[in-house]
Amino acid sequence: MNTSGDNFSTDYKNIYFVGAGGIGMAALERYFLSQGCNVAGYDRTSTALTAALEHEGVKIVYDDDPELIPVEMRNPSTTLVVYTPAVGSEHRGLQFFHSAGHQIIKRAAVLGMITRNTRGICFAGTHGKTTTSSMAAHILNCSPAGCNAFLGGILRNYDSNLILSESSPFSVVEADEFDRSFHHLRPYIAVITSTDPDHLDIYGTEDAYLEGFAHFTSLIKPGGRLLVHEGLKLKPRPGKDVKVYTYGHGDTGDFHPANIRRGNGTIIMDIVTPGEVITDIELGVPVEINIDNAVAAIGAVWLADALDVKSMRAAMKSFMGPKRRFEFRLRENKPGGHVIIDDYAHHPDELRASISSVKALYPDRKLTVAFQPHLYSRTRDFATEFADALSIADQVILLEIYPAREEPIPGVTSKIIFDKVRTQSKTICCKENLIKTIESSNFDILLTAGAGDIDTMLPAIVESTTSNSH
Repeated sequence: MNTSGDNFSTDYKNIYFVGAGGIGMAALERYFLSQGCNVAGYDRTSTALTAALEHEGVKIVYDDDPELIPVEMRNPSTTLVVYTPAVGSEHRGLQFFHSAGHQIIKRAAVLGMITRNTRGICFAGTHGKTTTSSMAAHILNCSPAGCNAFLGGILRNYDSNLILSESSPFSVVEADEFDRSFHHLRPYIAVITSTDPDHLDIYGTEDAYLEGFAHFTSLIKPGGRLLVHEGLKLKPRPGKDVKVYTYGHGDTGDFHPANIRRGNGTIIMDIVTPGEVITDIELGVPVEINIDNAVAAIGAVWLADALDVKSMRAAMKSFMGPKRRFEFRLRENKPGGHVIIDDYAHHPDELRASISSVKALYPDRKLTVAFQPHLYSRTRDFATEFADALSIADQVILLEIYPAREEPIPGVTSKIIFDKVRTQSKTICCKENLIKTIESSNFDILLTAGAGDIDTMLPAIVESTTSNSH
């Protein structure tokens, strides 16, 4: 089998994706469709995203039987195979491609090729990377510069995780640290939003996790730029021709907010850069965490010499955010009306930021959080931190762990979080009983959180809430 990493031909006309339903994979499938390639693939289950991809021209099957691989995809000389590490080596389709001698590469290696051939603006971090990369992509797409963007979430402005431009030199990429995928990239501008330990099933220790980010900074192209959030434990290792800048919420970073005005559901601020103060930037999604995110996104575009201030202001005001990143699913237009917000938060710091943002938006109202832990290993490693974050809420509903790629770990269940939650009003339930539990919670503001499949329950939760409100 040929697994030649980052050195592969770009002449293939057929691209087969093993794990075709993943967010990151979907962007590449759409990119190759736009390049005139035949695109097919496998995924375990059918989803709204796979249905959309099929409608756009991707042939997807949901069984790993090699007989289902299209005939045109069976020739190693014409078909490149792209796989995600989430799919195991026992996958029968992958085994077929191995034995047939196909070139088989990780999704991240494809992104690496794209960043080598463009001016890559790459956003890395434990959390914040999806929103900041989406902001930067929207800013560039609304400006004369334009961009190609490969995002980790469906951007609500476009109902897609891919933005294409025939002429732009820029590519915006979410740099994923899972399985060290971001080590394939060659950024022109690199941004690091946070380095709180995560994916310890891959890295083992916090030091190894930080080393992963340090190595990422060494991959920045000569003459490039690194923008790092202030206060991180990370010790960057960029090349001598790379300039390093900082950003943050205070007033000491090279890029930072100033004159923040909050009121009437809006946040308007100025941003201080090394060369100018950019005034009156209004956030389209006015939550506290997006102040940091906006500084990072605008800072990256500024460092790329691609910031058009007038179009940037309009872009920031119109930015709707990625789906499942602090997404309002219900806002009843009446005094004391129910509010339902959905968020992808699956790390303790993300969960804390999300809960704190809701409390800041609605300081005088009761907040109920329904949280679905993601991965047994993450639950085991951060049970105390998850419990601390959830304890900010007025009421907690805890679901069973969503396993994703993992097998169960003895003794690890949602109860190890539940037992440490200090909020008096707390309950634990299975997904099948979630709607009934929410109905009986008499909630005021509801935040659903987690990276599993809790979001699939949202339509039914919203319907139940509105029907009971009348």
